[in-house]
Amino acid sequence: MTARSPHWSPHVYADRQPFLRGRVAIAAALRRHFDAQGFMEVETPILQVSPGNEEHLEAFATGLVGPEGAETRLYLHTSPEFAMKALLAAGERRIVTFARVFRNRERSATHHPEFTLLEWYRAEEPYATLMEDCAALLHVAAATTGSHLWHHRGRSCDPSAEPERLGVAEAFRRHAGIDLPATLRPAPDRDALAKAARATGVGFGADDTWSDIFSRVLVERIEPQLGLGRPTILDRYPAPEAALARPCPDDPRVAERFELYACGVELANGFGELTDVPEQRRRFEAAMAARRARGAEAYPIDEDFLAALGRMPAASGIALGFDRLVMLATGATRIEQVLWLPVVDPAAG
Repeated sequence: MTARSPHWSPHVYADRQPFLRGRVAIAAALRRHFDAQGFMEVETPILQVSPGNEEHLEAFATGLVGPEGAETRLYLHTSPEFAMKALLAAGERRIVTFARVFRNRERSATHHPEFTLLEWYRAEEPYATLMEDCAALLHVAAATTGSHLWHHRGRSCDPSAEPERLGVAEAFRRHAGIDLPATLRPAPDRDALAKAARATGVGFGADDTWSDIFSRVLVERIEPQLGLGRPTILDRYPAPEAALARPCPDDPRVAERFELYACGVELANGFGELTDVPEQRRRFEAAMAARRARGAEAYPIDEDFLAALGRMPAASGIALGFDRLVMLATGATRIEQVLWLPVVDPAAG
């Protein structure tokens, strides 16, 4: 048999073993940490009626065939979020899961079509508590591997240092010279942001929306400057970029959403969770309309999830890319190095 990918080579596997040993040790340490914090580790189903309703996430579809041959279209989940929130609605208070998730059209040094999210939720606790969780988890991972300074692509970060908390608006001003709030008054102004982005040398297409341009500036100008020396918590995202987060009480143009960065790598994405069912439905429908407008599949809206959302207590929740955390803590340079058997890319063989 001819090997179709270098990921299957025994030699390559042997080279990955130190990283994989680190993966096992970090997972065990994190489980002990969450257990000590009173979290219940839960398991969530992979097959879902909807993979989520965010505009830019691409899912894997499959078919559930019944005994009589009837087939129902289902999806591999892109996140355990819907199921985790249903468990909160059922009465759980602190829950955590290591979830295998699936996202199509994603492959790079830090992206893989099948990966692991470490996701946890706190009922009746503010989203700032999740920031404290993140700092603690970085410390656990560093202590487990004995890595006191992380490196990635020429950038370094002390994982035990107190994280910098930086607002998105300030990050755009500091690293791109863009007055982001000015492009949000009273609603997202695509032309204003396009003009500002063009002045920074960021390219974009004529059909790109405000959100598309925001993402391009974030990736090209902001993210490479985050988590240098110490971790960064990038906080208060614009409301259009926080589909599942509640608005900040002092300014509805921004939301209770933050991301954690180390060495320029995004590690986690946390929210103060939105529980307003009509507003959540409106956001889902708008995102799916945007997908249809660009010729992409519009995923179904999970009515059971929305029903559960109406019963869910106020909560905060976060998803951390476990594979990326292992990469930084073990010194791996690509995500495949910390996966036991990566998904084969036929184009690579």
